[in-house]
Amino acid sequence: MCKRPTLLLLLSCCFHLFACAEALAQKPAKAPGGDVYVDKKGVLRWQKGGQEVALFGVNYTAPFAYSYRALQKLGVNHEEAIRQDVYHLARLGVDAFRVHVWDVEITDTVGNLQENEHLRLLDFLVNELKQRGIKIILTPIAYWNNGYPEKDTGTGFSSIFSKGEAYTNPRAIAAQERYLTQFLNHRNAYTKALNREDPDILAFEVCNEPRYHKPESEVTSFANRMAAAIWATGCRKPVFYNVSENPDVYEAILNAKVDGLTFQWYPQGLVANHALRGNFLPYVDQYPIPYRTDSRFTSKAKMVYEFESADIIQPIMYPFMARSFREAGFQWATQFAYDPLAIAYANTEYQTHYLNLAYTPAKAISLLIAGKVFRSVKRGQQFPRYPQDSVFSDFRVSYRQQLSEMNTPEEFYYTANTASAPKQPAKLQHLAGVGSSKVVSYGGTGAYFLDKLAPGVWRLEVMPDAVPIRDPFEKASLSKPVTQIFWNTQPLTLSLPDLGLGFTLKALDESNSYESHATDGRATVRPGVYLVAAAGKSTAAFTPRTAFNHGELREFAAPKGFVFLEGAQQQVRHTPPVQATAGQPLRLSATLSGVAPGDSVFLVAQHYYGRTRTLPTTSPAYATYEATVPADLLYPGQLRYWLVLKHSAQVLTFPGGFSGQPRDWDYTHQEHFEVPIVAAGTPLPLFRASRDQEHIEARSVINNSWTDYVTTPAGTLALRLVQGPPRPGQTAQTGPAASLRAYFGDRLAGRAADVAGFKEVVVRARSSQPGAQAKVTLTTRDAVTYSAQLPLGAELQDVRLPLSAFQPDALLLMPRPYPGFNALQYQPANAPAFKLAEAEVLQVIWEAAAATDKPLSVDIESVSLQ
Repeated sequence: MCKRPTLLLLLSCCFHLFACAEALAQKPAKAPGGDVYVDKKGVLRWQKGGQEVALFGVNYTAPFAYSYRALQKLGVNHEEAIRQDVYHLARLGVDAFRVHVWDVEITDTVGNLQENEHLRLLDFLVNELKQRGIKIILTPIAYWNNGYPEKDTGTGFSSIFSKGEAYTNPRAIAAQERYLTQFLNHRNAYTKALNREDPDILAFEVCNEPRYHKPESEVTSFANRMAAAIWATGCRKPVFYNVSENPDVYEAILNAKVDGLTFQWYPQGLVANHALRGNFLPYVDQYPIPYRTDSRFTSKAKMVYEFESADIIQPIMYPFMARSFREAGFQWATQFAYDPLAIAYANTEYQTHYLNLAYTPAKAISLLIAGKVFRSVKRGQQFPRYPQDSVFSDFRVSYRQQLSEMNTPEEFYYTANTASAPKQPAKLQHLAGVGSSKVVSYGGTGAYFLDKLAPGVWRLEVMPDAVPIRDPFEKASLSKPVTQIFWNTQPLTLSLPDLGLGFTLKALDESNSYESHATDGRATVRPGVYLVAAAGKSTAAFTPRTAFNHGELREFAAPKGFVFLEGAQQQVRHTPPVQATAGQPLRLSATLSGVAPGDSVFLVAQHYYGRTRTLPTTSPAYATYEATVPADLLYPGQLRYWLVLKHSAQVLTFPGGFSGQPRDWDYTHQEHFEVPIVAAGTPLPLFRASRDQEHIEARSVINNSWTDYVTTPAGTLALRLVQGPPRPGQTAQTGPAASLRAYFGDRLAGRAADVAGFKEVVVRARSSQPGAQAKVTLTTRDAVTYSAQLPLGAELQDVRLPLSAFQPDALLLMPRPYPGFNALQYQPANAPAFKLAEAEVLQVIWEAAAATDKPLSVDIESVSLQ
């Protein structure tokens, strides 16, 4: 017998189902109330004119969760933080914004919308984006609580219903319907528009990364019900739904009555806890959706709600990703997530992501270029596979140069020093870059922008110098800066035809009175915004308040810099070589921040218990210092060394930043850098389990495998790859079970003189599985891979693999791309003869074995070149 509350709930559900069915039946194919619509072929088009939509941008989370709390903790005004960040997004050409709204912070447990500070700040953010011409897609339901990386404090319905319950529990479903109704009907406090009517909010993605299981009918029913709840408000904007998060039930979403499908891309996984090194361009060479020819798929619009080259600081990934998105048919793509300026110094919001114009300038310029790629490449346009596609249209991407570049007659953008000449310098209208080119030579490390206002008159914007001092992907804390900012005066040379050699620079931004006059095209500049004019050119028509790029010429936003004072924030970032070759000069390089004009930097080198030398340094680029240790100090043994900074009467020694210097009689600090000096022919370690845990990627591939560290009978440490027993009902799995990946390009560089003498790879390993199938691969800078089979026995032993045995093979893309339908292997069309000097990545790959009732394992103690 039904209890009365249950009966009422049933009646309520029936009413909602009727209303939703009516909404679904009434929704027109071409939505008259929206700014965009989806045509019968699944193409998102502008309502006015019917042109295809192509928008590219970011997620950004300052109104919610950790970002909100961190800004509050630092005493930062949230509105000012949002204004600054939105200005930077506009400066980077962003025209798309998406965020999963933390519903847990703006609802109660039954789904009522709460008018609170988080909702107000979302309104404020939407208004700021609209003023910059940035279009918006909102995902009202996040399903996350708000704690990460701290404790949860959210009190909305997502705090009591899990993702798995969200689509099956009647109370959870009712709460979501109630919330969607109120969120769509919410009137923005700043724009005064209802969310469902705002012309700059183009569409809604129902929910962020739901979690489903079979039967599929329940999933389809829920998706239809949520879409109907949106349309029941009178909203006629397209509704998108996530299809990539639950590959086992993708057909349930293809069958749903929604306008569009959403995907994400993390091509080398997430949270490596260190920067990934090596050539990852093959990981982003294509985005092959397995059901791309299904009519249910082709009839819907496609959106990438999140993407990122996680744990990679290289400024070359985004343009390739943007091109691959367009090739796959996407019309919207938004990176996750842009770091708020006020907390980007520590990269605490999401440690696996790091993007900010001030703190990651080259990566930010690569996002600008990627946006240009996304808007210029045609939807569905096909490209050859890597590396043949490294140059396409007006774009060039180079792993070896760490360069992304766009070069058209009107625009020239680059992420590093480039030798390319602008196609037509006299026609240039916009430039942006990091480093130098044939038209701009700049001594700083921040990004700069040049925009032509009139013949002989340009707007110059210069960001302060950014100096990376730590791996930004390590465990994060607001008390642990990973990048420092310095406001320096830097040399600048402009070679633009209409400026001539005697141009002037006059500050436009507030509190900046700096002026400079060029001689022979050379001047100096400080961070800020300037009017640059040819000699004798009138600039009366341009004032700080003159309109520019949805704002004014004077606009500028940058973090405060460190000022060189006693005890200031001088930091050294340096990793000693693993080995140095005896009898060969050793070149050492380090990043040293906080060095002021007139300071001196030198290196103190000491052969252990032997001779000590004080050596000069050179500075080939800002904050980079190099010194050469002479061969006569590099006889077999150990080299200890220190970097010493002299500023007036102050002397600081690194590592540690201690007062004094190593040759002082009372310098008692034990910290030092060190490197073993080895004779030619000494083995070069590529991986040592006892030392390299924090610098390698050891990952499972199949879903019942994992990795661990164990001790051997000799007491040494070994990396263990494990394949567990199959789960009930699980089918046998084939292919790689687990792998070790280790970057060794820097190690090989330290022994460059000995490379020709190495003849074999030696792996010290064992296996619990008789006849284990394993192999060793070596991958070059150009992502060409060569492998040799690795026979393993039950006892820990050295297995010797001659370099001559390595043959062309496919590259295993590990860490594994996500979503899982992306390719797991890459093999170029051509493989040149193997050259060890070109190699930089080692992999040990263990193939899945026949299932047993006990775990199987492979232990790897070390891998070396001999």
